[in-house]
Amino acid sequence: MQFKTGIGWKACYDEATGIYTAERGGGGSYHLYEITKEIFDRLENGLSDWDVYEIIDEGRHLYMDVNDRCGPPYTIVFDDDYKKLCPWAKIISSGRVWPDELTDAAVEIFASEEKNREQRRKKREKREKREKKETLEKKEE
Repeated sequence: MQFKTGIGWKACYDEATGIYTAERGGGGSYHLYEITKEIFDRLENGLSDWDVYEIIDEGRHLYMDVNDRCGPPYTIVFDDDYKKLCPWAKIISSGRVWPDELTDAAVEIFASEEKNREQRRKKREKREKREKKETLEKKEE
């Protein structure tokens, strides 16, 4: 694995999977992203926090934990495979995980989560089919 690091961020290229990922944190929040090679190449130590955040935010959001003392801490899992995609990350989880339904709604509403819509829609469709099947099985019992 190849890493790039700076203050409050770390990016990784995993040669075995060909996947680029990044984590960033600070100010009471922690984020994981799937990024592209182009994003990885633009990350350099010494960039301002603002520049790094803007660059990494171009990726697909995988995971977010917020504990900013403005309310209760919470965690949002945008992609259940975040641990597989980022096995190197030091995951921070300080609060309750949002339910799938709330995460699906947030992804549909917020433009910043547009890159997660296709993946979340497929997951929701599978979940709904499974729930329907379980309901039918219970009725047959």
